[in-house]
Amino acid sequence: MVVEKRDPYVELARQAIQAWVREGRRIHPPADLPPELFSRRAGAFVSLKKHGILRGCIGTYLPTEENLAEEIIENAIRSATEDPRFPPVRPEELPELSITVDVLSPPEPCGEEDLDPKRYGVIVEKGWRRGLLLPDLPGVDTVEEQLRIAKMKAGIAPNEPCRIFRFTVERHQEK
Repeated sequence: MVVEKRDPYVELARQAIQAWVREGRRIHPPADLPPELFSRRAGAFVSLKKHGILRGCIGTYLPTEENLAEEIIENAIRSATEDPRFPPVRPEELPELSITVDVLSPPEPCGEEDLDPKRYGVIVEKGWRRGLLLPDLPGVDTVEEQLRIAKMKAGIAPNEPCRIFRFTVERHQEK
């Protein structure tokens, strides 16, 4: 018999979403999580897909919660209920969702020449406007495309100069 071990980051996000969508209840991190989820602070994005199509994606590029476990719980709930591009997830959709949790490294200033859309995510910033794009996304194969999308998300014109930051992710997804 083969026992499939689930990724604890993804499982935590799934439990948070299920409890919120079904019961309106915010879970507490289970005590049996890996210790780094309690000792580490980092930004995290939770992405939801339904049948391979994006269904929600919200996160933080810098930590806002006490620890990574709380960061994942908060962003999982927000991804399922507050992504302005989608209606809130309904209970009947829960079994159809696949979940990815991306834990972000601290962003570092860089130039266009320092980017690689397969390896680095990007943040563009001009005043209060900010756009972020995770790395290694389907269809985003060039630095130009990555910057174009990030600027569009931020409301920054294509040729408008801006500050650029890069980051890496530790990606957790269902096997």
